[in-house]
Amino acid sequence: MSFLQLSKENIESEHICCALGAKQYEQAVIEKKNWLQARMDEGLVFYRLNERAKVFIEYIPAKHAWVPIHAPNYMHINCLWVSGRYKNSGYAKQLLNKCKEDAIKLGMDGIVHIVGKKNYPFLSDKRFFEHMGFKIVDEAEPYFQLVALTWNEDAVLPTFKKQTIAPIESKGISIYYTAQCPFAVGTLAELKKIAEDKNVPFQMTRISTKEAAQNAPIIWTTFGLFYNGEFITHEMMSANKFTNFITKQLEREQ
Repeated sequence: MSFLQLSKENIESEHICCALGAKQYEQAVIEKKNWLQARMDEGLVFYRLNERAKVFIEYIPAKHAWVPIHAPNYMHINCLWVSGRYKNSGYAKQLLNKCKEDAIKLGMDGIVHIVGKKNYPFLSDKRFFEHMGFKIVDEAEPYFQLVALTWNEDAVLPTFKKQTIAPIESKGISIYYTAQCPFAVGTLAELKKIAEDKNVPFQMTRISTKEAAQNAPIIWTTFGLFYNGEFITHEMMSANKFTNFITKQLEREQ
């Protein structure tokens, strides 16, 4: 099977893998495409299997990445996803090799990516990256790790700009997010309604610039959920999981 690189010329007619066939995410997909187009002049690459499948990699020079890391002269992987029947097919390795080839052509020192200490929804499995030669170079509480593949032994190792997620001044649910993932944008209206039905304050903050993202109060800027000012999770919860979470919090407060 062949691969396809999205560009400003073909992105309108091509799918971006996420939320395939899910009508509730149609507007979120449009916002994601707009976000991708705006980043392409900064060197963003979206490279996918030329099939109707969730098999793709998205990367950008780390100086333009929407995450709070310091990684001079590295390529940052936003997302690497191979799902369903395409797993264990060698596609993840091929996609990663494409990223490495591009980074070497640009004279970069390596590749960097954010993973979790264990398997978490929406975060990459670090075991694959370790198998491919990546090393853990930094950690940030509560469970984020920075992995890097370096081919220049003199290169500066990447780091998080902060090692902990500080509390924020907020009551109820506070969510920070970007347009990088249709699942993040597409789930907000549903989560808001659930919170309102339970009389829980709900506020959303969209991170709209690279500078804001690189100095954001969260580590994984695609989505971050706080409750009463304390960071809870990066996970984009389902309606049922979010309902159960709020119910338990309210029961503890009684």
